[in-house]
Amino acid sequence: MNILHIDCSPRIESHSRALSSAMVKLLLARHPHATVLRRDLGLEPLAHPDGRYAAALATPGAMAAGIANGDVQLSEWLIQEVEAADVLVIGTPMNNFTLPSVFKAWIDQLLRVGRSIGMSASGEKIGLLKDKPVYIGIASGGVFSGPEARQPDFLTPYLTTAFGCIGLTSLQFLPLQATAFLDPAQLEANRETVLATMDLARVEQTARAA
Repeated sequence: MNILHIDCSPRIESHSRALSSAMVKLLLARHPHATVLRRDLGLEPLAHPDGRYAAALATPGAMAAGIANGDVQLSEWLIQEVEAADVLVIGTPMNNFTLPSVFKAWIDQLLRVGRSIGMSASGEKIGLLKDKPVYIGIASGGVFSGPEARQPDFLTPYLTTAFGCIGLTSLQFLPLQATAFLDPAQLEANRETVLATMDLARVEQTARAA
């Protein structure tokens, strides 16, 4: 089993890092021989797509030239990392109701028409990547889901749509909320509660099929 582990927080001691690390440990406890590929967007952020990448997306001919001259090389590497993974584990804070810009930069390289996204005859986007479990741990200072929600959530619907258009629909969001208001003991207890909801059934199906 290959695990792609992604973190998005710039803080080493962040709640989202602790959550994603615990998620990976749960997977490794079940599959100790699994390999883990680490991509730390928080500490090693990707460059945002530049003008040459944007120009390569303009036409099929421009894309062919972009592939030849390396303008889409980073995009290709990132797509191949996802393709090689059997499961994705992502840890991210919720920044201003949505995802951090470093996470968005990764997504902008991952979503590419003709490579990870196809188009139907009627113009609808069709995912070209094989579906796999995607676990997304979210740390939020406030509360954005459930009956006590007090702020909007633009993160989970965006990621559901973005991943869905490349074929990744088996998403599970694991929210650790109200981190700004809880003491360390309560935060640890809440993290364990969140981890207990992690649905590992799809991972076991993936492992049996491998």
